[in-house]
Amino acid sequence: MKVFENRTIVLLSKHGKEKAIQPIMESETGCNFIVENQFDTDTLGTFTREITREKSQLETAREKIKICMDWANSEISIASEGSFGPHPMFPIPWNVEIILLYDKRENYEIFGIYKGPETNFDHIITCDWDEAVKFAQKVGFPEHFLILRPSNDRGKPVIKDIDTIEKFEKAFKKCKTRSLTRNVFIETDMRAHANPTRMKNIELATKDLVKKLNNFCPKCGFYGFVVSDVLKGLPCGLCGLPSDLTKKYIYSCHKCSHKEEEVHPHGEVASPQYCHNCNP
Repeated sequence: MKVFENRTIVLLSKHGKEKAIQPIMESETGCNFIVENQFDTDTLGTFTREITREKSQLETAREKIKICMDWANSEISIASEGSFGPHPMFPIPWNVEIILLYDKRENYEIFGIYKGPETNFDHIITCDWDEAVKFAQKVGFPEHFLILRPSNDRGKPVIKDIDTIEKFEKAFKKCKTRSLTRNVFIETDMRAHANPTRMKNIELATKDLVKKLNNFCPKCGFYGFVVSDVLKGLPCGLCGLPSDLTKKYIYSCHKCSHKEEEVHPHGEVASPQYCHNCNP
């Protein structure tokens, strides 16, 4: 019997995320899957900055869960939330996708995650149509939609749902006419239904979630036996002093509190490059 056999999961989504999430959840967990799309999730924040996301990525996903519980009176709710920006250490774009699940009956929260550089997240400011077309080709247009606005990233109006060259050219001319600088701000549309690359990453986050769900407690059999703590201090292979790398994972069960350790998940010693003594 699968983990959510004969139980119903409700997803709160406005932008078609069920295309990536539903097939995996149904096949891997045995659930009945319902989409709640009547609530405007854009009120919690938009990638195009008309509405600022006030809470963190995880807290916004939790807010979606609460709303879904109220709207659909669901026992299990699921929410997806993404973020985009530069990598914290390297000059590359970075996408983080969270798929959060909350089981009200068990009072249990668990999430899947994707982190990586696989994204077309980008923008350009230009007054030249040929340069605009080259940018569009680079970011995967028209399969990946574009968003245009006059002058800069705060210009108005914001023109969305640009998925044909005809719409693109019309929007470009309109924004250029309304721009005091004659420049047009062009950006990739990061809404899930408008961005196949992001949709793939949501799928990967969902796969991470079901992998965790299907890891059962060896003592009581409850689902979601996952890492609850990480202990650092893997000894340096050269000097033997503790490094910042992981020494062990602690797995725990939400239901019975059983714990198990996984020692040396990444090897028994750390490279000297991660040692503060050998590589200060």
